Amino acid sequence: MGITLAYAAHSATTPLKPFSYNRRSLDPNDVLIAIRYCGVCHSDLHMVRNEWGQTIYPIVPGHEIVGEVLEVGSAVRTFKPGDMAGVGCMVDSCRACPECKEGLEQYCQNGMTLTYNSPDKHTGGVTYGGYSTHIVVDQNFTLRIPPNLDLAATAPLLCAGITTYSPLRHWGVGKGSHIGIVGLGGLGHMALKLAHAFGAHTTLFTTSIGKAEDARRLGADAVVVSKNAEEMKAYDNSLDFILDTAGASHSLDHYLPLLKRDGSLCLIGLPEHGHPSPNIGTLIFKRRQIAGSLIGGIRETQEMLDFCAAHNIVSDIELIPIQKINEAYERMLKSDVRYRFVIDLGSLQ
Repeated sequence: MGITLAYAAHSATTPLKPFSYNRRSLDPNDVLIAIRYCGVCHSDLHMVRNEWGQTIYPIVPGHEIVGEVLEVGSAVRTFKPGDMAGVGCMVDSCRACPECKEGLEQYCQNGMTLTYNSPDKHTGGVTYGGYSTHIVVDQNFTLRIPPNLDLAATAPLLCAGITTYSPLRHWGVGKGSHIGIVGLGGLGHMALKLAHAFGAHTTLFTTSIGKAEDARRLGADAVVVSKNAEEMKAYDNSLDFILDTAGASHSLDHYLPLLKRDGSLCLIGLPEHGHPSPNIGTLIFKRRQIAGSLIGGIRETQEMLDFCAAHNIVSDIELIPIQKINEAYERMLKSDVRYRFVIDLGSLQ
């Protein structure tokens, strides 16, 4: 055991502040990681402020973690001290249900163990995340970080990257695909980069014309201002797939007519109050589908990291010290970041 320094929230209405706890000793399959960088996900803010009604305090957020392996358990064969490693949104699952056996641990029938704010079977308490100096994780839920990727900019790949990669892969996006991306934030900017690397023709739908230049830099072939009815109408029945990354509640009827017959609209944003019910006729008369997607399993997350390494893809980030995390939350609410905050944990040493 050892002392881990961290930042934690102690209630829904108080700022995050310094916190320390005893991390658990290594089991034979465990890896001890000294965290160098941790991305800031919008779900961190939701959880800290208990907007989903399930937060256990104190809470140490953070599930976009990269760092250096310091020590490994006696049965670990996949990592050694000095390796760079990553931890995403989950640190365990039941490993026995059909989903787990298929490598889809994120859909575990018995519930995956989240990196933070989940029951911790090792300690009997709750899991603490990456706004901290160290973390102990089972080797089977630890990712290898390719050496050519910038470490800080790689951190958001462990959530924003895999959350967009998984549905693009599942729905077979590639050369010949004409797809839409809704929203240009932490998720949307990764979706553009990945879809471009897959070879798809990609159109960004945004409420802000000011993001057009950035969208094209990130890989968009076209940009449509979704408030412009004429521009939207021009895309009717033209898209194979739409990935909706927007986290705010909005009408899906705005986008469903843009899909071809048999096209799919996939939701990966999780608005606090949901979306209005769509027009069922818009679905029925073109056999269109509305679907959802979570993160990926461990195998697919590693595949995503290797794909990003091969195509030199990382997130666009703003690096901050941990002491500015509360300010970063307020800026995130105003969409004042392009496109992901990443915490330098060296400021906590």
